[in-house]
Amino acid sequence: MMNHAGHDHGGHGGHGGGRPGGLSVSENGYTLELDATILAAGVQQIGFKVIGPDGHAVTEFVPEHEKELHFIAVRRDTAGFQHVHPVRDEKGTWSTDLTLEPGDWRFFTDIHPVGHDGTLTLGIDVAVAGPYDPRPLPEATGTARIGEYTVALDGALVPGEASALTLTVSRNGRPVTDLQPYLAAYGHLVALRVGDLGYLHVHPEGHPGDGITAPGPDIAFMAVAPSAGTYRLYLDFQHDGVVRTAEFTVHTAEAAHVHGDHHRGHHAHH
Repeated sequence: MMNHAGHDHGGHGGHGGGRPGGLSVSENGYTLELDATILAAGVQQIGFKVIGPDGHAVTEFVPEHEKELHFIAVRRDTAGFQHVHPVRDEKGTWSTDLTLEPGDWRFFTDIHPVGHDGTLTLGIDVAVAGPYDPRPLPEATGTARIGEYTVALDGALVPGEASALTLTVSRNGRPVTDLQPYLAAYGHLVALRVGDLGYLHVHPEGHPGDGITAPGPDIAFMAVAPSAGTYRLYLDFQHDGVVRTAEFTVHTAEAAHVHGDHHRGHHAHH
């Protein structure tokens, strides 16, 4: 059976993470349908439906990470990332607000429709009118700063293999040990492949309240890069009642010799 949207943990099959999600507007009979695909800049209300195989809007979803539907917006140059949670009416129409700058955008819905055997990620292109000022890809520094917070990334993405990523949160140089749960985890990580914005599912290790997982400063994930290349990672974490996003640029490492200043231990040569 095919793994939908890269939901394999890796190591089970020959190709590890399978293909990324979000590259198609329609998959397995489910289609993402926006009210409008040309939008003005600024704060905009977005309306959309997920049309099911029967031609009707889907109204029954299996919650994943506490939500029926996760909605991600990012500009094609990887700027402007937003992870929001739209509200649905009884007819299956979703709505949410996004802050949009001019340019070409990609919207993703992460869903598990009732009756389907797993999660799907559907993606659609949207044009935002106005003068487009594309930004160069940020460098791969392994560190992200958001105001008083610094998040350090340890670990590497390895093509076709599950690898551990650890993100360590500090505030004004001190480790943060009282992270608040966000979406049933201490952090939510989205990874997108640069070039086509292929959407990777990344799984947190442990969860709040399991008696093992500490509320910081480390947040651990398992991720599979479906191919060699460059990826953008976006970590949402909650502290002092505010959700913040740390962004990273990551280049894949080779399986036999993982690069990185922080990497310890030896990898067997295949």
